[in-house]
Amino acid sequence: MDNVGVFNGAHGAEAFGFRNLKRVHWNFEAPRLYEETLRRGETQLAKGGAVVAETGVHTGRSPKDKFIVKDSTTAEVVWWDNNGAISPAQFDALLADFLKHAEGRELFAQDLYGGADPAYRVKVRVFTEYAWHSLFIRNLLIRPERGELAGYVPELTIVDLPSFKADPARHGVRSETVIACDFTRKIVLIGGTSYAGEMKKSVFTYLNFVLPAQGAMPMHCSANAGREGDVAVFFGLSGTGKTTLSADPNRTLIGDDEHGWSASGVFNFEGGCYAKTIRLSREAEPEIYATTERFGTVLENVVVDPITREPNFDDASKTENTRCAYPLDFIPNASPTGRAGMPKNIVMLTCDAFGVLPPIAKLTPAQAMYHFLSGYTAKVAGTEKGVTDPQATFSTCFGAPFMPRHPSVYGNLLRDFIAKHGVDCWLVNTGWTGGKHGIGRRMPIRVTRRLLTAALDGSLNRADFRTDPYFGFSVPTSVPGVEPHILYPVKTWADKAAFAETAKRLVGMFRENFAKFEAHVDADVRSAGPETSIAA
Repeated sequence: MDNVGVFNGAHGAEAFGFRNLKRVHWNFEAPRLYEETLRRGETQLAKGGAVVAETGVHTGRSPKDKFIVKDSTTAEVVWWDNNGAISPAQFDALLADFLKHAEGRELFAQDLYGGADPAYRVKVRVFTEYAWHSLFIRNLLIRPERGELAGYVPELTIVDLPSFKADPARHGVRSETVIACDFTRKIVLIGGTSYAGEMKKSVFTYLNFVLPAQGAMPMHCSANAGREGDVAVFFGLSGTGKTTLSADPNRTLIGDDEHGWSASGVFNFEGGCYAKTIRLSREAEPEIYATTERFGTVLENVVVDPITREPNFDDASKTENTRCAYPLDFIPNASPTGRAGMPKNIVMLTCDAFGVLPPIAKLTPAQAMYHFLSGYTAKVAGTEKGVTDPQATFSTCFGAPFMPRHPSVYGNLLRDFIAKHGVDCWLVNTGWTGGKHGIGRRMPIRVTRRLLTAALDGSLNRADFRTDPYFGFSVPTSVPGVEPHILYPVKTWADKAAFAETAKRLVGMFRENFAKFEAHVDADVRSAGPETSIAA
């Protein structure tokens, strides 16, 4: 086996079980990975210096192909209603087949950290078949100092072989695509998909399993801090604005997607960002746009002009889920440490395509837990054939696919932290106003930014509030710089009867979804949802 690069020779590929590999490229930095990925024809170079990769049939995650080994470590604590299970014997067979499949191949290895706080971080070694995958994960996780590599001993190992095809009969999985997590042996195997996001989310899934037992709250969120050190956390599903709204030039970016909250404060799990680029513009998101013109950035499924190599971020012909992956320090005001103090504000982002929710609402602690467990957003009409109305999506804790434990575990941690540190909680709708999708318009980003600024600087707490008749949370009646009617969703609709009908439908969806959590929460949380009489 030929080893190239810097690594701990006492804990190389053989220590994991690899045999007869042609070569392992260890801890290559961006320039050497560029050379390899372009030489192999995996990617092409874009104008400005980024590399552009295509992921083939999988342009997003494959949550139904993700499995956890059910053994003595996991049997009683994993939320099996939400997570697929395979046996230790099936994982043994899968691992043996992965190792056999790798024989004779060249692999790329990166030794990295998941978690900016040394008290909670995990050492992650990632073996990849593609050079661009190695660059991707190097961008996304935290990079050790070069001097640390000679003594590096991994705790979690990820093997990513897109050319491997699983056998459902032999491996106990659903298809040829597989993401298999063994929390006891601390191994993740990814096969049959080239979508790079599976690697980063596997680290997140692992931390979501181990951190609650240590009293730390793992969060699918972005985070930033003001000049006074006031920390804001932004929960939200994909497309709700986590990355966009946290990249505020007036605040320090802690991270854009995954964080922990411990007794020491908030810390980023990652060392990079994975931003959506569909319809990205230099004017609306200058900080993120600038990263797409830099050497080291990976553009994923972005259409590029074959002559000029100019990216076209408005072209969704490959997927709506186009992305760019870049190191955190590509954002000018990013935190160099990835760590900050206790949150002062929690913002729960939702893209309400029904046009019912107000642009901002203040939540009580019980309401915050209700909406955290609900994890509501909506998909717009037209994304699937035959879909003419918005589709409500409830992803508990704003990240159900990455939650190995029952949602109440994360919800109770959040409730306790909110109470202990007196955190203000807000629900922000970045979706539609003036009607549902297809009738109304998208909430103007200037309105969202103005309301968020008022919430985070404390001035919104001094506003007059009304109680929303459907959801019971507090909504400001006026905010300087924001047209008053937009704070009253019904006033933005031309058809008031249609608004009432749509609002009642959405209330019913919330209550139906929350029924599965009622046995796991206190009475104050059960009563914090929408009005029962309205749903009826």
